[in-house]
Amino acid sequence: MPRPRTHDPQTVLDAAENLAARSGPAAVTVRAVAAATGVSNGALYHTFQSRQVVLGRTWLRAAHRFLDLQTADIDRAVTAADHDTRIEAVLDAAEAPARLADKHPDSARLLLLVDRAELLAGDIPPALAQEIADTEKALVAALNRLARTLWGRADRRGVATVTTCLVDLPTALLLRRDRLTDPLARAQLRAAVRAVLDLGPH
Repeated sequence: MPRPRTHDPQTVLDAAENLAARSGPAAVTVRAVAAATGVSNGALYHTFQSRQVVLGRTWLRAAHRFLDLQTADIDRAVTAADHDTRIEAVLDAAEAPARLADKHPDSARLLLLVDRAELLAGDIPPALAQEIADTEKALVAALNRLARTLWGRADRRGVATVTTCLVDLPTALLLRRDRLTDPLARAQLRAAVRAVLDLGPH
């Protein structure tokens, strides 16, 4: 039996990401990805095993792109020598979803559209489920690290305040209202985050 012809897995992920961003995660099927890429169903199953793995790998790539951007900002905040530089780095970290949309618009929309329950539904290999869980843990660890840097505490209130800045406010102002590329929304986000930081976790 001949082996399926080789193909670039990144091209497959690009197609799956575009389908999910345009029509929702339910649109990501092996048949739809095959039609978009010209890769046969058999070759896709040979590489990815299932539709769920295609979706999971696509989400992971988008999540890593986002984490790379935001973690770099958090690292700057942690290592900053003065307060103003630290605050600017946190504001940049809050704006990471918008910067991801500038570079990878489909990745940004995918992270908005696909939740963890959908990723882990169905037949997903344990190793892939662990990669997804590890990615989520990396974000939580970064939030804890930032809370310790800002206020010397990573208790519930400290982490909740950082979460408000880097998760809740960007989601409310940029993602849910589909304003990722709106300069006014991004300015509003930075102002809101600065106000929360001024109040702190008291």
